[in-house]
Amino acid sequence: MTFLKLSKMKYTSYAFIFGFLLVSCTTDKNNSTTISKKNKQPNILLVMVDDMGFTDTSPYGGEINTPTIDQLAKRGMLFTDFHTSVSCSPTRSMLLSGTDNHLAGLGNMGELLSPNQVGKPGYEGHLNDNVVSLAEVLKDAGYHTYMAGKWHLGHEESNIPGARGFEKSFSLLNGGSSHFSDMAGLVEAEKIVQYSLNGKKLKTLPKDFYSSRSYTDFLMDAVRNSEDDQPFFAYLAFSAPHDPLHVPEPWMSKYNGVYNKGYEALRNSRIKKIKKLGLIPKDAKTPVMNSTVKPWDTYTEEEKVYESRKMEIFAGMVENVDYHMGRMIDFLSDIEELDNTIILFLSDNGSNPWNNTQYPGNADGVYLSKFDNSLKNLGNPTSHIAYGVGWASAGSGPLDYFKMTVGEGGIRTPLIMSGPGINKGEIHRNFAYVTDIMPTLLDMVGVQKPETYNDKAVLPMKGKSFSKVLTGIKKSTYTDEDYIGGEMGNGKWMRKGNFKAQMVPNPYGSNEWKLFDLSKDPGETTDISPENPELLEELKNAWAAYSEEVGVVLQE
Repeated sequence: MTFLKLSKMKYTSYAFIFGFLLVSCTTDKNNSTTISKKNKQPNILLVMVDDMGFTDTSPYGGEINTPTIDQLAKRGMLFTDFHTSVSCSPTRSMLLSGTDNHLAGLGNMGELLSPNQVGKPGYEGHLNDNVVSLAEVLKDAGYHTYMAGKWHLGHEESNIPGARGFEKSFSLLNGGSSHFSDMAGLVEAEKIVQYSLNGKKLKTLPKDFYSSRSYTDFLMDAVRNSEDDQPFFAYLAFSAPHDPLHVPEPWMSKYNGVYNKGYEALRNSRIKKIKKLGLIPKDAKTPVMNSTVKPWDTYTEEEKVYESRKMEIFAGMVENVDYHMGRMIDFLSDIEELDNTIILFLSDNGSNPWNNTQYPGNADGVYLSKFDNSLKNLGNPTSHIAYGVGWASAGSGPLDYFKMTVGEGGIRTPLIMSGPGINKGEIHRNFAYVTDIMPTLLDMVGVQKPETYNDKAVLPMKGKSFSKVLTGIKKSTYTDEDYIGGEMGNGKWMRKGNFKAQMVPNPYGSNEWKLFDLSKDPGETTDISPENPELLEELKNAWAAYSEEVGVVLQE
């Protein structure tokens, strides 16, 4: 089985713009294949996308064309019950530390810290020095460590990628930005965002910059220019499909007219397909649309055209990510490293319900007035638009809620893994958590996390390795007696086996604790707490113990 062989087109041009900062490379295929070495530890390619909903790719029931991700699922294991935090930086802190975000420095996103959280332990707003990063551990173990894409774990020189273990990096430091070269931020307070290249802040980007292509080019060059036979850890952190919704042609026009029936119709078609794929129970109930969603049939025809255009561009962004991910995987095949590379694909959280006006400081429209959000300009560099809660609900498919909530649609995301020793074409249906990624990878490559780093004691990982799940030795990482929970933005959740207690605050939820059996009801449609008050109380008590253990500071 081979991945797509993709033409170079114009998309390799960016690799040479930063060439002077990298070791000179050869384009001769015979020479490039000498990168592959025998009898070495596996390489790691960790691919994270930004704000992708549970059903936005075809292996999870989506209509968007994602052939690379399809092939990855056939080559490896697809997870149906994998969980993250509710938003970007908390998830990334857990991914790279193996421990809870409240311990790693991102108890809340730095941009959203409330006054009572500022200065509290675990709320530093960056990956703190109480943890050692996955890149730091692997680098000390002899791995080359490369990163391209969204960082969102600190802006200062002491906490950007080069200071946290990545020997080569090209990174967006902020939470979101234009995907083109203008570096426009999401809000007035960050109207020009920050990028770093190998530890140095950039004032400009190349004129032909597009995030997904440029990050992929940089990472391929970093791997290509390795001068020895050491394995590599490559972290490809796409900032797409996070808004602003931007994508070049031909992806800009690829989905014209596909979403004219609206988000309720899209959601229903995805639920039908994901049930047919057997990823959720066929008799699982569909959650009702959130009360904040405006019914599609109440829009005017002109409004429907405008709203549909947003989803068309979003779909183009997802397919574009798949295309560039395919380029990266084809490159690994060309240099004879694919069979010795562990590949992970996941999202940092669920689909994003916010419109561009909902970001802090944007409600008055002053900053957004600087952009051209006319229908004909959507998707171009001078536009600044997000797709909103209706399409986000469609992205969640059979799950309730979306990003920024602890509902399953906010914290259950795709995870696909392939590589040496991993069972092929299998579906894993048991719970796994983002904190499990680091211990799993270290286990798979035979590297131990140190107890101290830079002469300072570092926290142990809270996650558990699921390497034996990947090889079929074990069926599950967690037992039915284990408690696993989380919090952000005052949203609270706690799992025990298939039972989940959650509390979703306003404006999306009722601010009340509810209890669900996710084995039968992944959409969290039926609160079973009236029949199981003792179980709900047990899980609430477990959440209180978790909160005390990790130092949760609720927003006031």
